[in-house]
Amino acid sequence: MTVQHFTPEGMLQPAPYHHVAVGTGSKHVHVSGQVARQADGTPVAPGDLAGQVAQALRNTAIGLAGAGASFTDVLRLTFYVTQWSPEKIGDFMTGVEAVADEIGLRLPMPPASLIGVEYLFEPDVLVEVEATALLD
Repeated sequence: MTVQHFTPEGMLQPAPYHHVAVGTGSKHVHVSGQVARQADGTPVAPGDLAGQVAQALRNTAIGLAGAGASFTDVLRLTFYVTQWSPEKIGDFMTGVEAVADEIGLRLPMPPASLIGVEYLFEPDVLVEVEATALLD
């Protein structure tokens, strides 16, 4: 196994992600920030955080597949969400859960960070996802 995810006893549980990932291999895959856009740039799910999370994760899966990787190879995910507040976690997780089976994202997720930001590159972009994977 290239990547092993786990949460040691004594760390916060339950969480929607594992706290630790251990990777062995030599090929690093970095997928840049993916947003809720179709390949032609058409926005997906304007104003809908759950819908944008789902589409950004779909686009991340496409990037991983292009490098010969999948979510099973992911060491770490980073989410940037505009105007974050704790009451948005339900919509955020709805987006993750809606697409997890489709894209092969096991829950709990790999180690992840959710970072609240004021603004992303366009006003309609609510979320951006970055992934780091490791292959043999």
